[in-house]
Amino acid sequence: MSAGDIETYHVDGKWRNRVEAQGDLPGEYDIKTSAVDAGHDEAALRKVEHIIRNLDGTIGERHGFGHDPRDIPG
Repeated sequence: MSAGDIETYHVDGKWRNRVEAQGDLPGEYDIKTSAVDAGHDEAALRKVEHIIRNLDGTIGERHGFGHDPRDIPG
């Protein structure tokens, strides 16, 4: 993850979103899809990557919404 990317994750029985290297975003969600929707919107607004973690903490999905530093102009 890069600084500024949005991550959806599960902790203490709730789903949350955070900004990498900046901390948690407001909101706790009982349902994963609600947290994912909020994280998706925030990542799209900020034009960053959205990382969605599974219950066990592994990365389940990634979605990019802006400049990917791994892309090489050609």
